[in-house]
Formats: sequence, structure tokens, C-alpha cells
Amino acid sequence: MKTSVSILVVDDSHTMTLLISDFVRKLGFADVDVAHDGPSALELLRQKQYGLVLSDWEMQPMGGDELIKAIRKDEKIGRVPVILITAKSGRGASWLAGADAYLPKPFNESDLQMAIKRILEPPT
Repeated sequence: MKTSVSILVVDDSHTMTLLISDFVRKLGFADVDVAHDGPSALELLRQKQYGLVLSDWEMQPMGGDELIKAIRKDEKIGRVPVILITAKSGRGASWLAGADAYLPKPFNESDLQMAIKRILEPPT
């Protein structure tokens, strides 16, 4: 798996950002940034090129669905892949929001690795 891409982890839970960041680093990704809300994530996305966004669905003041819609509308960052991570929304809702993949909570390191691999190494 291509571990040289930059990853942005977005979650309003400090515990979840630590957990996800730790998992991602264990998978070999060294360039991992964190945002604790949608507006902060958008600001980081506009400042740096990311290869993947891992975002929670339910956040305040901007939910994951709103974040994805804002990303997709922005010509500069609109193509960055997004994996939605959530306990409450179904796969259909995440696709409607424009997510590239969906990861249900609870998940483990292996689940996250498989989701990332599907996005970064799509079948040929």
C-alpha cells in the first residue's frame, strides 16, 4: 500500500482522533494531520495536498456530510478521497454525501487498513 500520501483525520472527539491517527501511523503512514471540526479540516485541505481524508459523520458545527459536500464543490480539493467513519449512518447515506467509502464504528486496525487499501489501491 502506498504509505507516502498525507492523511487528514477529522473528528470532534479527541479520543477518536488519537485512536485513528495511531492506527494510521501503525500502518506506515508518517504524514498524518488532525482537525477537530469541518471548518478546520477545510482550512487544512486548502493549505496542503492530502491523499486521503478520514472523517467522522457526526460532528459540530459541520457534520461529515456537509464537509464532504464542501470538499466536492471546491475545484482545488474536490477529488481527494474521503472515508466516512460513523456509528449511526448507513452506507447509502455516506454514498449520497459523496464519500468514497464507509467504515462503521466500532472498527479495528485491520478494518481501517482494508478501507484505506480499497481507496488507495483500487482494483485494476
